[in-house]
Amino acid sequence: MKHQNQHDQIIQLDFSEEMKTSFRDYAMSVIVSRAIPDVRDGLKPVQRRILYSMMELGLDPEKPHRKSARIVGDTMGKYHPHGDSSIYDALVHMAEDYSLMLPLVDGHGNFGSIDGDGAAAMRYTEARLSPGAKALLENMDMGLIEFTPNFDNSEKEPTVLPAMIPNLLINGTTGIAVGMATNMPPHNPNEVIDGVIAYIDNPDITIKGLMKYIPAPDFPTGGIIINLEDMEKIYETGEGKIRIRAKVDIENGDYGRKNIVITEIPYTVAGNKTKLVESLSNLIKDKVFEEIHDVRDESSKEGIRIVIEVKKDRDIENLLNGLYKKTVMEDTYSVNLLAIKEQQPVVFSLKGLISEFVDFQVDLYTKQYNYLLDKAKKRLEIVGGLIKATDVIDLIIEILRGSSSVKQAKECLIGGNTEGIKFKSPASKKEASSLCFTERQADAILAMQLSKLIGLEILKLHEEENSLQDSINEYENILGNSKELFKVIKKRLNEYKKKLNTHRKTMLINTTTKDYVEEIKVEDIYILIDRFGYVKSIDSASYSRVQDDTLNEYNYIIQMKNTDKLCCFTDDGNMFQVKAENIPRCKMKDRGALIQTLCKIDKEEVILYTSFEQLFESQMLFVTRNGYIKQVSGAEFETNRSQISATKLQEDDKVVGITLLSAGEILSGNYKVILLTDNGLSLGFPLSEVSEFKKTSRGVRGIKLDKDDKVCFMTAVDPNTETFVYDDKTLSAKKVRNRKRGDKGQKAKL
Repeated sequence: MKHQNQHDQIIQLDFSEEMKTSFRDYAMSVIVSRAIPDVRDGLKPVQRRILYSMMELGLDPEKPHRKSARIVGDTMGKYHPHGDSSIYDALVHMAEDYSLMLPLVDGHGNFGSIDGDGAAAMRYTEARLSPGAKALLENMDMGLIEFTPNFDNSEKEPTVLPAMIPNLLINGTTGIAVGMATNMPPHNPNEVIDGVIAYIDNPDITIKGLMKYIPAPDFPTGGIIINLEDMEKIYETGEGKIRIRAKVDIENGDYGRKNIVITEIPYTVAGNKTKLVESLSNLIKDKVFEEIHDVRDESSKEGIRIVIEVKKDRDIENLLNGLYKKTVMEDTYSVNLLAIKEQQPVVFSLKGLISEFVDFQVDLYTKQYNYLLDKAKKRLEIVGGLIKATDVIDLIIEILRGSSSVKQAKECLIGGNTEGIKFKSPASKKEASSLCFTERQADAILAMQLSKLIGLEILKLHEEENSLQDSINEYENILGNSKELFKVIKKRLNEYKKKLNTHRKTMLINTTTKDYVEEIKVEDIYILIDRFGYVKSIDSASYSRVQDDTLNEYNYIIQMKNTDKLCCFTDDGNMFQVKAENIPRCKMKDRGALIQTLCKIDKEEVILYTSFEQLFESQMLFVTRNGYIKQVSGAEFETNRSQISATKLQEDDKVVGITLLSAGEILSGNYKVILLTDNGLSLGFPLSEVSEFKKTSRGVRGIKLDKDDKVCFMTAVDPNTETFVYDDKTLSAKKVRNRKRGDKGQKAKL
């Protein structure tokens, strides 16, 4: 039987369905109860609970600061049982004047800095409410908002604060929930209030019309919004990207230099300014911008001042374009106007946010004036009873003296019940039986001091009665006429506008970031390549100090400009290019880098190294193993690609030799081409017999070869050349017999 009861208690659930339900509940809890703000007061639950706890502690702006640990303890113990660190982090954030346009907490002590320094421990810091926070906490005792039980039903906490200013738009917010996030930029309080009033005056106003009052966000760190033209679409859809740029000044520096001085930083860097300074310093270390001489942070309590010293005679505007491209001096702020409305996350437009705030204000002010009306009516009832009582004060005194208890006297005042009361005369008893004060009036009469019977006090009661009646008429007029209610709302908003009175900090322009044109100081360098394929570059001053014996260790020594490219021609008929700036600048004792690490040369044998500048001004003479020969203009090899085909080859063919010829050498017409084969044949013929072809052609036959023979060497010599070097041997150029191109070579002792 016991086993049967346990079995009956087992609930059968579908695992996947339970996972979906549980995750959905968790996600909604994070969205509604933690990460996303309420559209009405613009606060997340932890922020609302902190401010309410501070109000309960009496931490008004005029009162002394209180330890942050006390505030955190009260908030955690009463309303937010999610750990002290999260509460303290939220408290610190509400005190950051570089994060909020209108800080809600007045912090005392080390609350961190815009550099990214963290706040001191909560046992060291103190806090109280800021004047701005009072606008969110006014009239809490008027029943304007609902209260709900806290986590253990021991306290009551507000579901929303009676915010009298549009805090969500003014301060903005950031929050990451499950599957969604909010990123609400801050705005200028004056502009937002003007926009709200414009909406009240014309509920049909368009987004474009609202933007006459609220043109764009206003960040507490200033800076410049550079895509103002995109703001209308962002405000309509509630989503988009804002481009923010640091504000800079150009100043004269020492030794003829110019200084770029950053005075305002993008909002996205607020709280991490050190990251910006470090990224700028790394530009010098990594030699990204050769124009920068030094970077230093001269920021102080007076404001931000990051100085970038620029080398003499450099293009400041061009450097700024590069800095905007490669650093967070220009950054993107992703807007997502997501907030909670009636327990549901909603993406709002600018008009939607203002509409929700105005509806909330109508609700608050309606409840406020209903409260004031009820209070005035109750007071008028009491004042009327006191005035009426002064007219029959002798009778009331007789009733009090003749009663045996307060209850007996009160029943007489309310209902005229004279039973058990001793009167001086039947006439008094008859008059007492006609009394009909209300219960509230009777209580006031019984509590009335004798001093109220002075003539001046009675006059004050009459004046108060008239004042109360005027107030009641005013309250009823406001509650019965929406135009009058909106007048009150607008008047109050204008009062807050005068108190806050903040000027716009962020500039608004329309511009695009221009491309950076890299400035390179042109200088002569030498490229040194050893027999193992290690390559390095040295400047001309260092090269001039190198001994000849040391230079003999290098197979190739090529002089070029640092803006030039190293061209590598291989036996597979390819050309590879390496920018001179990518070749490691080394000292003579350094080995350098393998050429294979700088370009895609794999197992190919390099036939020729040259600079592109020299190549462009030359003619190239190609000879292949199968005996094909051609001239190609060096201009044909102009390309931005790192690898191209330099010549057309048969499958079994390879390039055996490449010679660079200057225009003068070709025009002389006396140059002779010498070819040698594996079988010891040689052939010489005039260079003028070799035609010029495109690089994509194979060329013409230069020598007639036997089936088992291949060309192994090629050179071009002028008529005065007596010898040439082949395979470390010095051979006679004059013993190579001159014949026609395409003839068969002859055996000769060279």
